[in-house]
Amino acid sequence: MPARQPNLTSPRVPAPRTPGRGVRFLPPGIPPIRFGPAPGSGLGARAATATVWYLRLLAALNIVAVVSLPFREEVHEHNAGEYFTPYLATAGLGSAALALFLAVVMRRRKRAAWVFNLLLAGPLCCLYVVALTRDPFRGHLFNWLSAALTGLFVALLLLGRREFDAIGDRSNPRLALAVGAGGSLLGGALGTLLVHATNRLPGAALKDELAYTLLRGISVGPLADHVPAVLAPRWADVIVNVLSAVVFLLVLYACFRAPRGECLLSAADEDRLRALLARHGDRDSLGYFALRRDKAVIFSPSGKAAIAYRVVGGVSLASGDPIGDPEAWPGAIDAWLTEARRHAWAPAVMGASEEAGTIYARHGLDALELGDEAIVDLAEFTLEGRAMRGVRQAHNRVRRAGYTVRVRRHEEIGDAEMALLVDRADHWRDGATERGFSMALGRLGDPSDGRCMMLECRDADDEPRALLSFVPWGEHGLSLDLMRRDRDCENGLMEYMVVELLSRAEELGIRRVSLNFAMFRSVFERGSRLGAGPVLRLWCSTLTFFSRWWQIESLYRANAKYRPLWEPRFLLFAKSSDIPRIGLASARAEGFLTPPSLPGLARREQRPATEHRPAS
Repeated sequence: MPARQPNLTSPRVPAPRTPGRGVRFLPPGIPPIRFGPAPGSGLGARAATATVWYLRLLAALNIVAVVSLPFREEVHEHNAGEYFTPYLATAGLGSAALALFLAVVMRRRKRAAWVFNLLLAGPLCCLYVVALTRDPFRGHLFNWLSAALTGLFVALLLLGRREFDAIGDRSNPRLALAVGAGGSLLGGALGTLLVHATNRLPGAALKDELAYTLLRGISVGPLADHVPAVLAPRWADVIVNVLSAVVFLLVLYACFRAPRGECLLSAADEDRLRALLARHGDRDSLGYFALRRDKAVIFSPSGKAAIAYRVVGGVSLASGDPIGDPEAWPGAIDAWLTEARRHAWAPAVMGASEEAGTIYARHGLDALELGDEAIVDLAEFTLEGRAMRGVRQAHNRVRRAGYTVRVRRHEEIGDAEMALLVDRADHWRDGATERGFSMALGRLGDPSDGRCMMLECRDADDEPRALLSFVPWGEHGLSLDLMRRDRDCENGLMEYMVVELLSRAEELGIRRVSLNFAMFRSVFERGSRLGAGPVLRLWCSTLTFFSRWWQIESLYRANAKYRPLWEPRFLLFAKSSDIPRIGLASARAEGFLTPPSLPGLARREQRPATEHRPAS
């Protein structure tokens, strides 16, 4: 029973769902509030959209020109002598990469991208206008068309200027300078070495090879033919051009990188969140995980609701439901979406309940069902019956082996003993990375979490062999946070500990327990039924195959043995095209992916949060 996920017991708003397909929550009579500018609304918005399509078209034309010799020669002919082509039409991979990248960041309405385009296209348009007043340029119709297209692009930029209000990171210029310098040196050195090794003409000077490499980095056409001492094969020219395009893309990424977010959770923010959880913490089993100190928090204008989130890879990733009064949730969601829009972050929510999904949908977000959370209602739980036979047998076998379980609040455990338990938990961890974001606290033994519940399992020799830690879920609930065990201990130890907790729940004042999250549970459940369709069976077989490496099906089976209530949880997003980014950001946040760190020059100093004090 590995790492867990979400829950909720507040009233649910029913909505039709189709297994494995998107879910759209729209209560009758309530129009959606769209995230970001509505497509086609207003002249400025249409002009901004037109600039994006211009850049996409030029990227496609440049790629076609690179792979098509006749088209490439035609473009280069019009870029030499008496002809000129529209803005960014150069038949090079560098130009294609630039146009494509600018289309992406312009679509995200980044102010820096608007300035960049205006600084390039504006002077170019003026140059074309001056050229058209002179012979022989004004005698060619194509030059007038190129100038008109470039001028139209500049006009569209000016008309849509108010739409581009997303800000960038303050460290971007330094990072772009470092990446540009380092990438140019490395790419130039590799390109020059390649040109030197493949040059078919003997006796070329180093300056000629450098000049050839520079010109080939700009274009694969006849531009570099002005260096007569060098003649490299076509494949070498393409590789040099690709190296240049890669360096250029890296510089562009550094220029337009989204901000990484403001300071993380401070002591004052944590106090406000704890106050909200004290009043509304029983609504969502994930509420307590908003107190992770690697998250930021944004409050509604009234201060009665908040959303905790982390910015990962340009994605503002929230988890669970908003904290606080549901009537104030829209204010917190508006504030969160406004901040995401201003910084060009893609907004996403992991593990939202159906109730929260309904509210988010009114703000323009769509949903996909991720899976279901296993919740054990103590009023309905029993070990009797044939369905619980496996759990009973595991419990009895472990108990006969001499294992015992001690259940305590964290505040009841002494510092020395807690340090020992934390050390054992670290030793039993599977891998070096502490995983968790939406359903893990990540700070076992912190003094501020005294109300958390610790289950310590010891063997017949009184040695610790396993740990379970639960965070509070309101006054009468627990939500699984941490699960660790010695790999050499008895099989069924987790089942034994869970049953021991459930059997003592009444004396502990516990009425419900949230266990693990089972991703795609409905697929496994319905895919194995008689009459399941071919698509569902194929999807089930695919997930079963990948369960060999990731605990997908086994997690569902481990939860199902307790006969829990299943509460659906959803992924919420603004645009379907952002789902791949959101998936990568979620994997990074949960600790499944660890990208290489950026150079120290690129790291923007985060404002240190005020020191967190122990809870009184």
